[in-house]
Amino acid sequence: MPRENDRAYGSRPIALVGLMGVGKTTIGRRLAKRLDREFFDSDDEIERASGRTVAGYFNDHGQAAFRDGECRVISRLLGHNNIILATGGGAFIHEATREILNQNALTIWLHGDFETLMERVLRNDKRPLLQVDDPRAKMRELMTARDPIYNKAHIKVQIARGPHIRTVNRVLKAIRAYNTFETT
Repeated sequence: MPRENDRAYGSRPIALVGLMGVGKTTIGRRLAKRLDREFFDSDDEIERASGRTVAGYFNDHGQAAFRDGECRVISRLLGHNNIILATGGGAFIHEATREILNQNALTIWLHGDFETLMERVLRNDKRPLLQVDDPRAKMRELMTARDPIYNKAHIKVQIARGPHIRTVNRVLKAIRAYNTFETT
């Protein structure tokens, strides 16, 4: 697959934000390949740094401690240029992390509809926030609370149904449009 022209995308880190199940990791990996960049997933990096799973960290130390550690990991990762970073679903909600992301990366909100997200997240039982009696109600609650905050990202891209390459192409198009706007 041909690599994209880096001049159209710059070297600034690109961070994908959005709810769980929206495809940040999958889209991020494919985007990194297209742009010939290194890919990082903040949850994987947190697990590597702490020696614990995200769910285990949540259970043992709580969400506040997890968010503080996540902020430190993301800050460290954004010290590198030419990376694609897939963040955890709550990373951008934490104010300090959101500020670091928006100051040091081009942030892209991958937005999905409720049914698509539920279809995806119910395939994975490792989502700590959905370990509740009514995961559908919890997801609606998260969407209502978080969507206005995700909207503070630089770019919003509606995910496409079907092959992930459709969403990757939408992201590339949105970045080109944003960069063109920023330089005019």
